[in-house]
Amino acid sequence: MVSFNNIEKSYGQEVAVQDVNLKVNPGELFGLIGPDGAGKTTLIRMLTTLILPDKGEIHFDGKNVVDDYRYIRNNVGYMPGTFSLYQDLSVEENLNFFAALYGTTVEENYDLVKDIYVQIEPYKKRRAGALSGGMKQKLALSCALIHKPIVLVLDEPTTGVDAVSRKEFWDMLKRLKEGGLTILVSTAYMDEATLCDRVALIQSGKIMGIDTPQGIIDSFDKPLFAVSGEDTYSMLNLLQGIEEALSVQPFGDTIHVTVEEESKIKLIERVLQEKYDTGFSINKIKPGIEDCFMDLMSINDEG
Repeated sequence: MVSFNNIEKSYGQEVAVQDVNLKVNPGELFGLIGPDGAGKTTLIRMLTTLILPDKGEIHFDGKNVVDDYRYIRNNVGYMPGTFSLYQDLSVEENLNFFAALYGTTVEENYDLVKDIYVQIEPYKKRRAGALSGGMKQKLALSCALIHKPIVLVLDEPTTGVDAVSRKEFWDMLKRLKEGGLTILVSTAYMDEATLCDRVALIQSGKIMGIDTPQGIIDSFDKPLFAVSGEDTYSMLNLLQGIEEALSVQPFGDTIHVTVEEESKIKLIERVLQEKYDTGFSINKIKPGIEDCFMDLMSINDEG
Protein backbone atom coordinates (compact mmCIF):
# COMPACT_ATOMS: atom_id res chain seq x y z
CA MET A 1 0.00 0.00 0.00
CA VAL A 2 2.80 2.41 0.98
CA SER A 3 6.52 1.92 0.37
CA PHE A 4 9.61 4.03 1.01
CA ASN A 5 12.53 3.02 -1.21
CA ASN A 6 16.05 4.31 -0.44
CA ILE A 7 14.67 7.61 0.82
CA GLU A 8 17.03 10.41 1.80
CA LYS A 9 16.29 13.98 2.84
CA SER A 10 18.51 16.77 4.18
CA TYR A 11 17.88 20.32 5.31
CA GLY A 12 21.03 22.15 4.32
CA GLN A 13 23.91 20.26 5.95
CA GLU A 14 21.62 18.42 8.37
CA VAL A 15 20.63 14.90 7.32
CA ALA A 16 17.00 14.26 8.33
CA VAL A 17 16.53 10.72 6.96
CA GLN A 18 19.05 8.39 5.37
CA ASP A 19 18.50 5.33 3.18
CA VAL A 20 15.03 4.55 4.57
CA ASN A 21 13.30 1.44 3.28
CA LEU A 22 9.99 0.28 4.67
CA LYS A 23 6.63 -1.01 3.50
CA VAL A 24 3.15 -0.60 4.99
CA ASN A 25 0.81 -3.41 3.95
CA PRO A 26 -2.90 -2.96 3.12
CA GLY A 27 -5.10 -3.01 6.21
CA GLU A 28 -2.11 -2.69 8.54
CA LEU A 29 -1.65 -0.43 11.54
CA PHE A 30 2.01 0.48 11.17
CA GLY A 31 3.95 2.53 13.70
CA LEU A 32 6.96 4.81 13.20
CA ILE A 33 8.53 4.79 16.65
CA GLY A 34 11.27 7.16 17.74
CA PRO A 35 12.14 10.25 19.78
CA ASP A 36 11.76 13.86 18.68
CA GLY A 37 14.12 14.65 15.82
CA ALA A 38 14.37 11.04 14.68
CA GLY A 39 12.97 11.77 11.19
CA LYS A 40 9.36 10.63 11.62
CA THR A 41 7.74 13.89 10.57
CA THR A 42 10.04 14.25 7.56
CA LEU A 43 8.98 10.83 6.27
CA ILE A 44 5.32 11.64 6.79
CA ARG A 45 5.59 15.02 5.07
CA MET A 46 7.22 13.40 2.06
CA LEU A 47 4.50 10.74 1.91
CA THR A 48 1.76 13.38 2.06
CA THR A 49 3.45 15.40 -0.74
CA LEU A 50 4.30 18.40 1.46
CA ILE A 51 8.04 18.11 0.76
CA LEU A 52 10.10 16.26 -1.84
CA PRO A 53 12.69 13.57 -1.14
CA ASP A 54 16.27 14.30 -2.20
CA LYS A 55 16.74 10.69 -3.26
CA GLY A 56 14.63 7.56 -3.64
CA GLU A 57 10.96 6.97 -4.35
CA ILE A 58 7.78 6.73 -2.29
CA HIS A 59 4.79 4.80 -3.64
CA PHE A 60 1.21 5.10 -2.44
CA ASP A 61 -1.33 2.59 -3.75
CA GLY A 62 0.96 1.92 -6.70
CA LYS A 63 1.39 5.63 -7.51
CA ASN A 64 4.58 7.68 -7.25
CA VAL A 65 3.94 10.45 -4.72
CA VAL A 66 5.90 13.01 -6.76
CA ASP A 67 4.36 12.26 -10.16
CA ASP A 68 0.84 11.52 -8.91
CA TYR A 69 0.60 13.98 -6.02
CA ARG A 70 -3.02 14.89 -6.81
CA TYR A 71 -4.09 11.25 -6.42
CA ILE A 72 -2.25 10.99 -3.11
CA ARG A 73 -3.80 14.19 -1.75
CA ASN A 74 -7.28 12.98 -2.67
CA ASN A 75 -6.83 9.58 -1.09
CA VAL A 76 -4.80 10.17 2.04
CA GLY A 77 -6.20 11.27 5.37
CA TYR A 78 -3.56 13.39 7.13
CA MET A 79 -3.55 14.46 10.76
CA PRO A 80 -0.44 16.56 11.56
CA GLY A 81 1.23 16.65 14.94
CA THR A 82 -0.07 20.09 15.88
CA PHE A 83 -3.76 21.03 15.86
CA SER A 84 -4.18 22.68 12.46
CA LEU A 85 -7.93 23.16 12.08
CA TYR A 86 -9.58 26.57 12.04
CA GLN A 87 -9.81 27.61 15.67
CA ASP A 88 -12.44 30.32 15.04
CA LEU A 89 -14.77 27.91 13.24
CA SER A 90 -17.08 25.67 15.18
CA VAL A 91 -16.75 21.89 15.32
CA GLU A 92 -19.55 21.55 12.78
CA GLU A 93 -18.14 24.25 10.48
CA ASN A 94 -14.69 22.64 10.41
CA LEU A 95 -16.09 19.25 9.44
CA ASN A 96 -18.32 20.75 6.74
CA PHE A 97 -15.39 22.78 5.39
CA PHE A 98 -13.08 19.77 5.01
CA ALA A 99 -15.84 17.71 3.44
CA ALA A 100 -16.44 20.48 0.91
CA LEU A 101 -12.72 20.67 0.07
CA TYR A 102 -12.91 17.10 -1.18
CA GLY A 103 -16.18 17.55 -3.03
CA THR A 104 -18.28 15.57 -0.57
CA THR A 105 -20.61 16.24 2.34
CA VAL A 106 -20.79 15.22 5.97
CA GLU A 107 -24.15 13.56 5.29
CA GLU A 108 -22.72 11.44 2.47
CA ASN A 109 -19.85 10.06 4.56
CA TYR A 110 -21.23 10.37 8.08
CA ASP A 111 -20.94 6.62 8.68
CA LEU A 112 -17.15 6.94 8.30
CA VAL A 113 -16.85 9.26 11.28
CA LYS A 114 -20.00 8.50 13.25
CA ASP A 115 -18.32 6.49 16.04
CA ILE A 116 -15.79 9.28 16.59
CA TYR A 117 -17.86 12.37 15.84
CA VAL A 118 -20.77 11.32 18.05
CA GLN A 119 -18.50 11.92 21.06
CA ILE A 120 -18.06 15.60 20.19
CA GLU A 121 -21.37 16.23 18.41
CA PRO A 122 -22.97 17.68 21.58
CA TYR A 123 -20.39 20.49 21.25
CA LYS A 124 -20.77 21.00 17.50
CA LYS A 125 -21.50 24.73 17.91
CA ARG A 126 -18.40 25.32 20.05
CA ARG A 127 -15.36 26.92 18.46
CA ALA A 128 -12.56 24.46 17.80
CA GLY A 129 -10.10 26.61 19.72
CA ALA A 130 -12.17 26.20 22.88
CA LEU A 131 -12.09 22.39 22.84
CA SER A 132 -10.06 20.25 25.22
CA GLY A 133 -7.03 18.36 23.90
CA GLY A 134 -8.93 15.09 23.60
CA MET A 135 -11.86 16.71 21.80
CA LYS A 136 -9.54 18.52 19.38
CA GLN A 137 -7.98 15.16 18.66
CA LYS A 138 -11.35 13.60 17.80
CA LEU A 139 -12.32 16.55 15.60
CA ALA A 140 -9.01 16.43 13.71
CA LEU A 141 -9.43 12.69 13.15
CA SER A 142 -13.00 13.19 11.90
CA CYS A 143 -11.80 15.84 9.42
CA ALA A 144 -9.03 13.51 8.21
CA LEU A 145 -11.55 10.73 7.53
CA ILE A 146 -14.52 12.63 6.09
CA HIS A 147 -13.42 12.18 2.43
CA LYS A 148 -13.05 8.38 2.78
CA PRO A 149 -9.25 8.03 2.43
CA ILE A 150 -7.63 4.70 1.65
CA VAL A 151 -4.69 5.43 3.96
CA LEU A 152 -4.77 7.37 7.23
CA VAL A 153 -1.51 9.08 8.21
CA LEU A 154 -1.08 10.46 11.72
CA ASP A 155 1.95 12.37 12.96
CA GLU A 156 2.33 11.99 16.75
CA PRO A 157 -1.45 12.32 17.31
CA THR A 158 -1.35 11.69 21.08
CA THR A 159 1.35 14.18 22.04
CA GLY A 160 0.17 16.47 24.81
CA VAL A 161 -3.09 14.68 25.62
CA ASP A 162 -3.95 12.92 28.85
CA ALA A 163 -3.64 9.17 29.39
CA VAL A 164 -7.39 8.54 29.11
CA SER A 165 -7.61 10.40 25.79
CA ARG A 166 -4.58 8.48 24.52
CA LYS A 167 -6.28 5.17 25.28
CA GLU A 168 -9.55 6.31 23.67
CA PHE A 169 -7.67 7.43 20.57
CA TRP A 170 -5.90 4.10 20.12
CA ASP A 171 -9.19 2.30 20.63
CA MET A 172 -10.56 4.38 17.75
CA LEU A 173 -7.58 3.51 15.56
CA LYS A 174 -8.08 -0.18 16.33
CA ARG A 175 -11.72 0.00 15.20
CA LEU A 176 -10.73 1.85 12.01
CA LYS A 177 -8.10 -0.79 11.30
CA GLU A 178 -10.62 -3.57 11.87
CA GLY A 179 -12.80 -1.83 9.28
CA GLY A 180 -10.05 -2.31 6.69
CA LEU A 181 -8.34 1.09 6.78
CA THR A 182 -4.56 1.20 6.34
CA ILE A 183 -2.98 3.36 9.04
CA LEU A 184 0.52 4.81 9.41
CA VAL A 185 1.08 6.50 12.77
CA SER A 186 4.18 8.02 14.32
CA THR A 187 4.77 8.33 18.04
CA ALA A 188 7.52 9.01 20.54
CA TYR A 189 5.69 6.93 23.18
CA MET A 190 7.32 3.52 23.30
CA ASP A 191 4.33 1.92 25.02
CA GLU A 192 2.19 2.74 21.97
CA ALA A 193 4.43 0.54 19.82
CA THR A 194 2.78 -2.56 21.28
CA LEU A 195 -0.58 -1.39 19.88
CA CYS A 196 0.65 -1.62 16.26
CA ASP A 197 0.71 -4.63 13.93
CA ARG A 198 4.30 -3.82 12.95
CA VAL A 199 6.70 -1.03 13.83
CA ALA A 200 9.82 0.63 12.48
CA LEU A 201 12.21 1.91 15.13
CA ILE A 202 13.90 5.08 13.88
CA GLN A 203 16.69 7.21 15.33
CA SER A 204 18.81 9.95 13.73
CA GLY A 205 17.08 9.40 10.41
CA LYS A 206 17.94 5.71 10.19
CA ILE A 207 15.68 2.69 10.53
CA MET A 208 17.12 0.43 13.25
CA GLY A 209 14.62 -2.39 12.97
CA ILE A 210 11.25 -3.37 11.46
CA ASP A 211 9.14 -6.16 12.90
CA THR A 212 6.09 -6.93 14.98
CA PRO A 213 6.37 -5.54 18.53
CA GLN A 214 6.78 -9.07 19.87
CA GLY A 215 9.34 -9.88 17.19
CA ILE A 216 11.45 -6.91 18.24
CA ILE A 217 11.19 -7.94 21.90
CA ASP A 218 12.12 -11.54 21.04
CA SER A 219 15.27 -10.29 19.28
CA PHE A 220 16.64 -8.95 22.57
CA ASP A 221 19.20 -11.63 23.41
CA LYS A 222 21.01 -10.31 26.50
CA PRO A 223 20.22 -10.92 30.19
CA LEU A 224 18.39 -7.88 31.58
CA PHE A 225 18.11 -6.86 35.23
CA ALA A 226 16.28 -4.13 37.13
CA VAL A 227 18.33 -2.55 39.91
CA SER A 228 16.67 -0.37 42.55
CA GLY A 229 17.67 1.39 45.74
CA GLU A 230 17.19 4.54 47.76
CA ASP A 231 19.81 6.66 45.98
CA THR A 232 19.07 5.97 42.33
CA TYR A 233 21.26 8.77 40.97
CA SER A 234 24.35 7.63 42.90
CA MET A 235 23.67 4.03 41.92
CA LEU A 236 23.34 4.99 38.24
CA ASN A 237 26.77 6.67 38.28
CA LEU A 238 28.31 3.66 40.00
CA LEU A 239 26.79 1.15 37.55
CA GLN A 240 27.91 3.18 34.53
CA GLY A 241 31.49 2.74 35.68
CA ILE A 242 31.32 -1.07 35.91
CA GLU A 243 32.87 -2.78 32.90
CA GLU A 244 30.61 -5.84 33.14
CA ALA A 245 27.51 -3.69 32.65
CA LEU A 246 27.03 -3.49 28.87
CA SER A 247 24.30 -0.89 29.17
CA VAL A 248 22.88 1.08 32.06
CA GLN A 249 19.63 3.01 31.54
CA PRO A 250 17.35 4.76 34.04
CA PHE A 251 13.73 3.56 33.88
CA GLY A 252 11.56 5.48 36.35
CA ASP A 253 12.65 4.52 39.86
CA THR A 254 14.73 1.57 38.64
CA ILE A 255 17.85 1.12 36.52
CA HIS A 256 17.94 -1.43 33.70
CA VAL A 257 21.27 -3.19 33.29
CA THR A 258 22.26 -5.61 30.54
CA VAL A 259 25.19 -8.02 30.78
CA GLU A 260 26.91 -10.32 28.31
CA GLU A 261 25.96 -13.45 30.25
CA GLU A 262 23.90 -13.99 33.37
CA SER A 263 26.86 -14.91 35.59
CA LYS A 264 28.26 -11.39 35.17
CA ILE A 265 25.52 -9.96 37.38
CA LYS A 266 27.27 -11.54 40.38
CA LEU A 267 30.25 -9.23 39.86
CA ILE A 268 27.92 -6.22 39.67
CA GLU A 269 26.10 -7.39 42.79
CA ARG A 270 29.38 -7.52 44.74
CA VAL A 271 30.23 -3.94 43.76
CA LEU A 272 26.79 -2.78 44.91
CA GLN A 273 27.12 -4.65 48.20
CA GLU A 274 30.41 -2.90 48.97
CA LYS A 275 28.75 0.47 48.44
CA TYR A 276 25.17 -0.03 49.67
CA ASP A 277 25.35 -3.19 51.80
CA THR A 278 21.76 -4.52 51.57
CA GLY A 279 20.12 -1.25 50.49
CA PHE A 280 19.47 -2.37 46.94
CA SER A 281 17.72 -5.10 44.94
CA ILE A 282 18.46 -6.85 41.64
CA ASN A 283 15.78 -8.71 39.70
CA LYS A 284 15.92 -10.35 36.30
CA ILE A 285 13.20 -8.94 34.04
CA LYS A 286 11.82 -9.33 30.54
CA PRO A 287 12.67 -6.55 28.07
CA GLY A 288 10.14 -4.07 26.74
CA ILE A 289 10.16 -2.11 23.51
CA GLU A 290 12.13 0.73 25.09
CA ASP A 291 14.87 -1.68 26.20
CA CYS A 292 15.07 -2.98 22.65
CA PHE A 293 15.20 0.56 21.26
CA MET A 294 18.08 1.53 23.55
CA ASP A 295 19.93 -1.68 22.68
CA LEU A 296 19.54 -1.08 18.94
CA MET A 297 20.76 2.51 19.44
CA SER A 298 23.95 1.28 21.08
CA ILE A 299 24.54 -1.25 18.30
CA ASN A 300 24.08 1.45 15.64
CA ASP A 301 26.36 3.83 17.51
CA GLU A 302 29.07 1.19 17.62
CA GLY A 303 28.58 0.54 13.90
